[in-house]
Amino acid sequence: MSPSNGVERSLIGLNSARSDKNDLIKANYHKYILNFKRPSGTSRGVLKTKETWFIILEREGKKGVGECGILRTLSIDDRPDYEDKLKWVCLNINSGLASLLKNTKEFPSIQFGLEQAFLSLESKRPFELFPSKFTKSLGSININGLVWMGDASFMKSQIKDKLKQGFKCIKMKIGAIDFQTELDLLRSIRREFSIHDIELRVDANGAFTPEVALEKLKTLSEFDLHSIEQPIKQHQIELMAKLCKETPLPIALDEELIGVFDVAEKRKILQIINPQYIILKPSLIGGFQGSKEWIKLAENQNIGWWITSALESNVGLNAISQWTYTLGNNMPQGLGTGSLFTNNFESPLEVKNGYLQYNQNKSWDFNI
Repeated sequence: MSPSNGVERSLIGLNSARSDKNDLIKANYHKYILNFKRPSGTSRGVLKTKETWFIILEREGKKGVGECGILRTLSIDDRPDYEDKLKWVCLNINSGLASLLKNTKEFPSIQFGLEQAFLSLESKRPFELFPSKFTKSLGSININGLVWMGDASFMKSQIKDKLKQGFKCIKMKIGAIDFQTELDLLRSIRREFSIHDIELRVDANGAFTPEVALEKLKTLSEFDLHSIEQPIKQHQIELMAKLCKETPLPIALDEELIGVFDVAEKRKILQIINPQYIILKPSLIGGFQGSKEWIKLAENQNIGWWITSALESNVGLNAISQWTYTLGNNMPQGLGTGSLFTNNFESPLEVKNGYLQYNQNKSWDFNI
């Protein structure tokens, strides 16, 4: 990895675990801290930095990279033995991807990093994992503009910026400031822009209590919102099922999917709750394989879905974006997080007029 524009970057734990046998594949891992340009607010607190890890594979002079995008306090694999598992993965890398995925079932972010790293190693170009019109700069992905929590003036300025940038779908984080203030912001948007001009989504990150959730959903529905993500905290299945049945506003499950590894359990959750949508974050639910399982089950129940990144660097975002394009889902996806960090890696990913594009004329500054 090399710094660009004079930005200092630090790798923590360089070569801290490496297969030292004469194996076909050698592996090591690195820790990297991403710094937010501006502290970003959620209902779980304000984020200033974001920890991430990279798995680097090498075989016969060729290298591959995958990002393990862990989110502390949210990822199910936020546990003391996380780095120990990375060491184990690197020392057992030649057992094969299928075996590694089976043995990292409780570490979904590591599963995702492994999927990327093996695809990267096999690819002609290490960052072209899913060749398509997207990677040839001939296709783009419709995405939403993300508005972070903060005081009213900060949130309003973000909304104005997103509209100027040409976004037709805005996702607003709610639940951390006064509810009436959030309603006033939504009201101000709808005064200027109808449902035909701007699609509005809100994300509560489980901030509502079950006692007041339905009442708040009824109030929010007055603003012609597309949906609300995770109105109440996860693991309240019966309460969420009741809410999804009675809501006037479509509900999308997000955190509810985290930590559910068994296919039968996934099916049971969707059958009981029967949400209008589910949101898939590959880093949090077992990579491409885990996400595909959720998609198949959702489609069997006529449940809608879309893909969202989870504050990965451009390495992980690139993998998610390329895969998402191949799925052919035309809904706005949640993939506009690449510009949040001061020390992200320069990449071909660009956001223009509310669409994510891959500019073949731009290079990566991540040297593997």
